[in-house]
Amino acid sequence: MSLTKINIEELSLNPFAKIGKQWMLISAGTPERWNTMTASWGGVGVIWGKPAATCYIRHRRYTREFVDGSEYFTLTFLQDGHRDALGLLGSKSGRDIDKMHQSGLTPVFVDGQPTFAEAELVLVCRKRCKSEIAPEDILHQEIIDRWYEDRDFHTMYIGEIVAAYQG
Repeated sequence: MSLTKINIEELSLNPFAKIGKQWMLISAGTPERWNTMTASWGGVGVIWGKPAATCYIRHRRYTREFVDGSEYFTLTFLQDGHRDALGLLGSKSGRDIDKMHQSGLTPVFVDGQPTFAEAELVLVCRKRCKSEIAPEDILHQEIIDRWYEDRDFHTMYIGEIVAAYQG
């Protein structure tokens, strides 16, 4: 299976279904060293006059090191039938196992960025902003109580979508 570059202007997706229900993979790094993780928080839209995507990574996640050290990251939405792989990639750390290969997925690179051949859609994002979500920035205590009981807050990344690929 191959990925075909598509025009970002023609992209049509429901972020509530794609991100919140289907889930996505956040990946970054080089062909020699990279990592990925499953995420169900994020968004797409326009900021600073450009198509953009946001993703959120907890401080403890290994993938955060790769996103921090890279100019680009990818958001990958897999074709149906890969829920087990998404579960593994979201629950195991690349520090401990080679989860990208153990997932049964086929790693590939587009525009020098990591993704998987089983992708339905890949967004290549150029990192434009990084912002730490701090407890004092959260306006409702119930959010902290529900999502940050362990005080492991997220970093928000905004990336300009510079390319899109379809599987």
